[in-house]
Amino acid sequence: MKKNGKLTRSYRIVRLAVHVLYAVAMAELLFPWIRTQLRLRLERRWSAGLMRILHIHVRVQGAAPGLETHNIMLVANHVSWLDIYLLSSVRPARFVSKSEVRSWPLVGRLAYRVGTFFIDRARRHDTARVNHEMSAALSKGGCVAVFPEGTTSHGDTLLPFHASLLQPAVHSESKIWPAAIRYSHADGSLNRAASYVGDVSFGESLQEILSQPELYADLVFLAPIGAHGKARRELARQAELAIAAALDLTPHVREAGNTDELQPVAVAPELAAA
Repeated sequence: MKKNGKLTRSYRIVRLAVHVLYAVAMAELLFPWIRTQLRLRLERRWSAGLMRILHIHVRVQGAAPGLETHNIMLVANHVSWLDIYLLSSVRPARFVSKSEVRSWPLVGRLAYRVGTFFIDRARRHDTARVNHEMSAALSKGGCVAVFPEGTTSHGDTLLPFHASLLQPAVHSESKIWPAAIRYSHADGSLNRAASYVGDVSFGESLQEILSQPELYADLVFLAPIGAHGKARRELARQAELAIAAALDLTPHVREAGNTDELQPVAVAPELAAA
């Protein structure tokens, strides 16, 4: 049984490598020349294929934005590197990534071709530049996605949302489209295998995912929120509350007299016990 398990994982790793090479070739040879709608369809198909190779069963709830839906910002909680491809398997978007990724072999080139916004975290004012680029993309009818927590969690709690990441939606008067992400077992209980937290390397994370007999990715699209006439803090709070409710988590509470500082609160008991 163990030998068969290793052979299965090896086979899936080979399929994954071929799938990534296919994506790089497609991005280099096709993406510069084809229309945006076709590129988005190809991105969606590739991301869905990645989910199948990793044996991840995607379960979508709610009304997801279609490819014809423009000028929207997807706002989601962040659990894993898989989140990007999970969202893209339904509605491809432009994401924000650290600038170091741009120089990574294959992956960096692919990220560049799909329109990733690269931010230099060592430069204090680089956020303003990226926000300007995101605003411009939204104003042209694009779809961008952000993870306002700013880092990943195990999925059993929700970290405070950073309102600054939603400023481009305010500037371009875009719609905020909250999406709740949760990885689970077949019975619905929380599965931490997909979480990408702490000092876990990408290789270790991938091996943990491949070792799962089954992994379910639950993606819940919530009601969109119009940004017109609203401040970014208000939008961030509305999105945070909506996602917390969908995940049955308790949102963070604000200290009296301080609207910027957030305090962590307890996780819902049924998820803490999962």
